[in-house]
Amino acid sequence: MNVTLRAAFWMLGAIFSFTAMALAGRALGAEYDTFEIMLYRSVVGLIIVVPLAAHIGTLGQINRDALGLHVIRNLAHFTGQNLWFYAVTVAPLALVFALEFTTPLWVILLSAILLGERLTFWRALAALIGFAGILIVARPGMTPVSLGMLMAAASAIFFGLTFIFTKKLTKRQSVTSIMFYLTLLQLVFGILAAGYDGDIAMPTAQSTPLLVLVGLCGLMAHFCIAKALSIAPAAVVAPFDFVRLPVITIIAMLVYGEALDIWVFVGAVVIFAGNYLNIWSENRQTA
Repeated sequence: MNVTLRAAFWMLGAIFSFTAMALAGRALGAEYDTFEIMLYRSVVGLIIVVPLAAHIGTLGQINRDALGLHVIRNLAHFTGQNLWFYAVTVAPLALVFALEFTTPLWVILLSAILLGERLTFWRALAALIGFAGILIVARPGMTPVSLGMLMAAASAIFFGLTFIFTKKLTKRQSVTSIMFYLTLLQLVFGILAAGYDGDIAMPTAQSTPLLVLVGLCGLMAHFCIAKALSIAPAAVVAPFDFVRLPVITIIAMLVYGEALDIWVFVGAVVIFAGNYLNIWSENRQTA
C-alpha cells in the first residue's frame, strides 16, 4: 500500500470519528448539557489513556514540569469543545464543520501574536482568503447570524489556541503526559462546570453507549490524524480532511432533513483554499 493510500485509510478513520461524535453529541444534547457531555467524555478518555500508557510503559513520562501550561491548554480546549458540542445541537452540521475548517487560519494569526512567529506574505494571504470564506458561509446582512453559527466560529478560535499551546507543550512534554492531562484536567473542569448547580445528569441505559462513543471518537479522531501526518505530508493529508464536509452534509440531509446550502460549500472551498495555500507555501520554504 503506497503512502497516499495509507494516509487516506487513517483519514477515513478520522472522518468517521468526527462524524460519529457530532451525531452522538446532537443526540445527547436533548438530555445532557455540554459540560456533562465533556465530563463523561473525559471519564472514558481517562479510562483508556491510563491503562494504555501502563501497557506501553510510558506512565513514568507523566510529570508536573509544565502543569501551568497544561491547565491553560486544556481550558482553551475545554471551552472550544463545549462551544462545538453546543453548535452541533442547534446549527446545521455542514455549517459547523465548514467553520471548524478555519482553525488553521486562526493558528496563523495566533502564532504571530503568542509565539512571535513571522506573519509572512503567504500566511497573511492564506488568512485573508480563509476569512473571505467565512463571510461567504455566514453572509452577514443577507442571512441572520444565529447563536449556533457564532458558537461554531468561536470554537475554531479556541481550537486554534489549543493548537498553539499544544505546540509549546510538545517541546517539553511527551504525548502520554499531554493526553493524561487532557483527560484528567477536562474531567475536573467538567465536574466543576456541570455540578455548579448541584445537578449532574447520570448516564442511563440509553445514553451510556452514546457517551462512550463520544469519548472513543474524540481520542480516535486525533490519533488517526496524527497517524496520517506521520505517514504523509500535510499537503497530502489536508484534502482528505475536507471530505468530512460532504459526508456530514449527506448524513444531515438523510437523518435530520437539513437543507443543502450551496453557499456553505462555496465558502468551505474558499476556506480550504486558504488552508492549502498556507500548507503549500510552508512546504515550499522547507523543500
